[in-house]
Amino acid sequence: MRFLDGQRPQHDLTYDDVFLVPARSSVASRFDVDLTTTDGSGGTVPVIAANMTAVAGRRMAETLARRGALTVLPQDVAPSAVAGIVEWIKSRHPVWDTPLVLTVGDAVADALNLLPKRAHGAVVVVDDDGRPVGTVDEATCTGVDRFTRLSEVLDPTPVLLPLDTPPREVFEALGGRGASPGSGVALGLHADGRLAGLLTALGALRAEVYSPTLDAVGRLRTAAAVGINGDLAVNAKALLDAGVDVLVVDTAHGHQDRMLDAVAAVRGVVRDAGSGVPVVAGNVVTADGVRDLAAAGADIVKVGVGPGAMCSTRMMTGVGRPQFSAVTECAAAGRDLGVRVWADGGVRHPRDVALALAAGASAVMIGSWLAGTYESPGDLLRDAAGRAYKESFGMASKRAVSARTRRDGGFDRARKGLFEEGISSSKQLLDPQRPGVEDVLDSICSGVRSACTYTGARTLAELHTSAVIGVQTTAGFTEGTPHGQ
Repeated sequence: MRFLDGQRPQHDLTYDDVFLVPARSSVASRFDVDLTTTDGSGGTVPVIAANMTAVAGRRMAETLARRGALTVLPQDVAPSAVAGIVEWIKSRHPVWDTPLVLTVGDAVADALNLLPKRAHGAVVVVDDDGRPVGTVDEATCTGVDRFTRLSEVLDPTPVLLPLDTPPREVFEALGGRGASPGSGVALGLHADGRLAGLLTALGALRAEVYSPTLDAVGRLRTAAAVGINGDLAVNAKALLDAGVDVLVVDTAHGHQDRMLDAVAAVRGVVRDAGSGVPVVAGNVVTADGVRDLAAAGADIVKVGVGPGAMCSTRMMTGVGRPQFSAVTECAAAGRDLGVRVWADGGVRHPRDVALALAAGASAVMIGSWLAGTYESPGDLLRDAAGRAYKESFGMASKRAVSARTRRDGGFDRARKGLFEEGISSSKQLLDPQRPGVEDVLDSICSGVRSACTYTGARTLAELHTSAVIGVQTTAGFTEGTPHGQ
């Protein structure tokens, strides 16, 4: 990466302050671009769901892994619970989505409560042996008494296919069956006719475009975080034993002695286990922070203090650094040491992801942007205007601290609750055009792929080496925002 005309500014920059300059390119198509990460995390797209309680759960981890991204399960989840989540994720099919399932005796109200849990918009009705007898969707449940049995409203003619049917054939089999989600799903069956998975036409298309992120035996990958307090070595070993593919040692201020000791301890656990699991540590914003974490044993360093949408650290403390400059400096320091960086926070548009990758990040962590999707853990709520939303909150907020310290005594919990550096409750509206996390991922990957074609890059490594960065005023950024009526 270099700056336009070689004029590196003397002040730090955010993503809004910069732009990518187009260059002569031989990349003819977005599909000629390979978005595979090169940091050992296994991702085939450079997107990481942040380890926030309002973002990262089993549905998020499963869905993103199927599309090549990675999810970091939060440190607030007990290792025993993480083990169950990881086992569940790794039992999911790498192509077919996990269906929402009810029986013929369940009520319409049960289906309506379940539908928001997945973006595919259908509930599969099965018999006592797990064989599908039909599907229902929101349309079939509208205008019907909520206590009506599903046997009375289900569509009895779903598309039934063997589980080994290629996605392209699934897509073709669904052609002409209408646009409503319930009538636009194919059900994948085991050899004995039991329900195994579900695909929409869009899901089948995505299965041909994306490659899942898989472990050595072909199961979906996931990551998990540990804090720097408590019995760190025991917790880290428990996560390794559970089959976690990436370990993330996480704290708000990653450049401190306790963090360095924690990273060294986790590295020792990984080494003693004979595991090749990458160790991620953060957060820092300086080259010195990267060097110290690398020396302690980190393979990947998380970069970012204060840029997150739910974080009030900079306003509370004045501490932090504009994210583009932080990523640029830390990525450069990491390359000299064979360490990669994840850009953590401050991403609000696909362009920001492209800029972080151009600055040298191997992947980009996203939090609140993903909180407002079907797959995030929270319940789907509606505001006074009827708009769907989910609640999000920062991991340094009073709400998160209270959950993290629930095993402490009352006095200690109250004392820690006096200090917070995050928002405890925020509405994340579901975008009607992109309500699912896969919709968001499509937008991000489309933007990054297109950025590569503009700059002549076929890989993420080439994007970084070929990128020319310009600096712009606020008016320049505003000019690039869509504002047509």
